[in-house]
Amino acid sequence: MRANRIKAMGGYKAPRLIVGQPLIIVPNRLKREFTVDRPDRFWVTDITYIRTWQGWLHLAVIIDLFARTIVSWSMKPTLAKELVLDAMLMAMLRRRPQEKVMVYSDQGSQYGSDGWLHFYKAHKLETSMSRRGNCWDNAVAESFFSSLKKERVNKRIYKTRDLAKADVFNYNEMFYNRTRRHSYLGGVSLEALERASF
Repeated sequence: MRANRIKAMGGYKAPRLIVGQPLIIVPNRLKREFTVDRPDRFWVTDITYIRTWQGWLHLAVIIDLFARTIVSWSMKPTLAKELVLDAMLMAMLRRRPQEKVMVYSDQGSQYGSDGWLHFYKAHKLETSMSRRGNCWDNAVAESFFSSLKKERVNKRIYKTRDLAKADVFNYNEMFYNRTRRHSYLGGVSLEALERASF
């Protein structure tokens, strides 16, 4: 391997987590009831990370539980609260929900921040949080991240954050939402189901 300048590619360590409690703990109102009868009633949100040679790129997504559509996302080099606030603002501008939406998250510090709570109150959103340290409570978001990493990222290290952003955008908008067929939906795409429901 040394003679041919080949190096083994291993997995990578998760970034150091921000330790701390959210300012509030909200009850788990969703209770793993992931089947929803109409769009824009329940959204789930979570954060993952993508490795680049410039450092970590953090990705926050918001997923509509009705068709599992990626409603919005935000990508930033830090885990600041603006990561989740930008994703939520994009969701509100894109969907313009007519009824109150319940947004479900884990107990990460970004989801308990003052900015997050003010945004909720200003837009009349309902909150729900998973139990501490229980990834199964947010299985839909975890499943999306698993698909993204298996189908696109696949343990690669992007040269720059901009290249990673472009690739994740392409996966979310051009592939996952529009053409990828989902077994949960009986083999149709998310876009086709949403079009049929409106």
